[in-house]
Amino acid sequence: MANKRVLSGMRPSGKLHIGHFHGVLEKWLKLQKEHECFFFVADWHALTTEYNNPSAIQDNIREMVIDWLSVGIESERPAPEGFNQGSTIFLQSAIKEHAELHLLLSMITPLSWLERNPTYKEQVEEVKDKDLHTYGFLGYPVLQTADIVIYKANMVPVGIDQAPHLELSREITRRFNFLYGDTFPEPQTLLTETPKLLGTDGRKMSKSYNNAIFLSDPPNVIEKKILPMMTDPARQRRTDKGNPEVCPVYFLHKIYSSPETIKWVEEGCRTAGIGCIECKKSLIPSIVKKLEPFQKKRAELVKNPDIVNQVLNKGNEKAKNIAQKTMMEVRKALKIL
Repeated sequence: MANKRVLSGMRPSGKLHIGHFHGVLEKWLKLQKEHECFFFVADWHALTTEYNNPSAIQDNIREMVIDWLSVGIESERPAPEGFNQGSTIFLQSAIKEHAELHLLLSMITPLSWLERNPTYKEQVEEVKDKDLHTYGFLGYPVLQTADIVIYKANMVPVGIDQAPHLELSREITRRFNFLYGDTFPEPQTLLTETPKLLGTDGRKMSKSYNNAIFLSDPPNVIEKKILPMMTDPARQRRTDKGNPEVCPVYFLHKIYSSPETIKWVEEGCRTAGIGCIECKKSLIPSIVKKLEPFQKKRAELVKNPDIVNQVLNKGNEKAKNIAQKTMMEVRKALKIL
């Protein structure tokens, strides 16, 4: 695959957990070795659902970017051939051109396109503790489109649940190009396999469920979270045989443990050769070992807070230069120079 420009963003929700790492950051780490990558903090997108509680966003931005850097998302990575620089990390709200392009794209986006978005329908019905009947929430895909096309990104990595959003971005892009001439490349969907990492209670790992293991959790906290984890509900007693495939602990073993340990756990569970506590205790060192280098780098970043500011300032500058050039083309196409 030829080198492409990739864009992806993440809403600032604070410290990241291992679900974020395996669901998003692992893909970013691979992509930044192969393509020119733009990774942005989607703080305006956070306001679509957190508009009534914006006070935590600034702290969340810092914590999230520290986690990005600690796992190896690099703003100084040598660029693939044909590009000026590798990964660019920037803050969405620092580039006001996103808002301008969002406004202009909203002028040509039919309301029916937004209302048929399955994510919009589902969340309006399911989320009962927040009023999501706002234009910001309905128009989320329009801002997302602006985020993508303002950098003329060729590829956007998304999970299958986000694919409808990107298809809508492609439709908006085609409509703009039809009305005003070819201005933007049509962003291509880069489907990624996103493992549904289970939390300590067996549900999807989520900060809101209070069931997450964070990248920054020290060993004693990891142990406190793992030991009470739910396992196969059929194993009521130590002598009961279990089914590891329905056990969240075994799911984590398959990600973190050695093949030998995984085999030992699977056979021990099915035959009642080991108990659930033994299974959990054998998992803890594997997770601790995996997170140790991240946490070492994180500690250095926390001691040197200016590093985060420097990374964002540098990324903001590069992103703004590109966004400004794109907006000059857009205004020319719309004859509003």
